[in-house]
Amino acid sequence: MADRVINVLFLCTHNSARSIVAETALNHMAKGRFRAFSAGSSPRHNQQPNPLALKVLHNADISTEDLRSKSWDEFAAADAPPMHLVITVCDNAAGEVCPYWPGQPATAHWGYADPSEVPGDEAEKLEAFRLTLPAIRRRLDLLTNLPPEKLERAMVQQSARELARS
Repeated sequence: MADRVINVLFLCTHNSARSIVAETALNHMAKGRFRAFSAGSSPRHNQQPNPLALKVLHNADISTEDLRSKSWDEFAAADAPPMHLVITVCDNAAGEVCPYWPGQPATAHWGYADPSEVPGDEAEKLEAFRLTLPAIRRRLDLLTNLPPEKLERAMVQQSARELARS
């Protein structure tokens, strides 16, 4: 696996905030080794990425072009790209029964508080999103800098789960 691109799927309930941030941040940091996607277990009808998430990503010079909220069903389809690692980023999605993922990818849970649920005005919510991005980036930085042997199929799940504790 170390000599090819590693596909990573980030899951959340609605695919509007944390999973979107993780997807775009990893694609920004990927160093040619990773390709990130995101999806939700139950995105709302016409769900769109949270505007505050988009604002924080834009302010960090991370491209948000072509971002959209998606159902995880897209990635369980036969024509979907094969996933090597599936990471839940919210506690709700972590507790749900996931679809069958072709290829039996490694899985991990990296829990983050939902910045869109922070009480307060827009400025307080924006600050919560602003703090979520570096928290996600810290783990992604560790992931993207893992040595190739840690990314072998047998090791990727253990490595991803260890990063959840960092």
